[in-house]
Amino acid sequence: MDFTVIIPTYNRPAALAACLAALDRSSYPRDLFEVVVVDDGGRVDLGHVIASSVGALLHFLRQQQRGPGSARNAGARVARGRWLAFTDDDCLPEPGWLHALAAHLVRDNRLAVGGYTSNQLVDNPYSSTSQLLIDYLYAHFNAAGGGDAKFLTTNNLAVPAAAFQAIGGFDETYTLAASEDREFCSHWLQRGYRLHYEPMARVRHAHYLDGAGFWRQHFNYGRGARRYHLARSVRGQGRPRFEPLTFYLALVVYPWRRKRQGRLRLMLLLSLSQVAHTAGFITALLSERASPGDQPVGG
Repeated sequence: MDFTVIIPTYNRPAALAACLAALDRSSYPRDLFEVVVVDDGGRVDLGHVIASSVGALLHFLRQQQRGPGSARNAGARVARGRWLAFTDDDCLPEPGWLHALAAHLVRDNRLAVGGYTSNQLVDNPYSSTSQLLIDYLYAHFNAAGGGDAKFLTTNNLAVPAAAFQAIGGFDETYTLAASEDREFCSHWLQRGYRLHYEPMARVRHAHYLDGAGFWRQHFNYGRGARRYHLARSVRGQGRPRFEPLTFYLALVVYPWRRKRQGRLRLMLLLSLSQVAHTAGFITALLSERASPGDQPVGG
């Protein structure tokens, strides 16, 4: 077995059904990959989704809600594949996704590979802005190209199963979908492994956001960023380091440089995302001072 595709899910049966249908259209040999879906404490019955996708599903697990990192680890524990491929329930992997990942994984058992994720909801300005932020982070942190990447997101990521287990998987103290991928990449690199960005490994992301959801998402990113900074300190990776002001200025004007339609609105929303991120970071910091015993442990 080459791949185990692991999908954490939470109360999104229609999105999960679309994700599984996309995997059914994979051009990768069907007998060389399996799919594991982990329900992270959802309240919605997924029985009809599982029943209709029996050809694409080997394992269906349920756990109490502990966050996507914990759900991914649960999927990894039952995986039979030599490689673990992670995506999310609101993602649609392209037919050649696994082929593009395998082309690199087969050559290096210390390499994690991530691909290109595009926004499926192009008419939604909030979803478009969130994906544009990821595009900017990829352009910034993976500027060296190829096998010198520094950041990959977990909705489009594949790793050797043995190396994943060797570093202990995802940090389960990240109970929100916020910065657990950043933490994983940092830990992976610290252990002497490498990250590779392969833009031909393509996934479409259909994550609907409204104004309140957009604020909540980026507020939680800020909370996760504070936990990430603390985790780095605990692991002996030095004091937290913030990006220079030019990083944030370049982020705000990124839609203009990309000549994106509606770029003024996108620039304003990117600015708002950073306000929400800062608010989340400060909230987490104040919470730590109120409860100093709530600190991450080293991994």
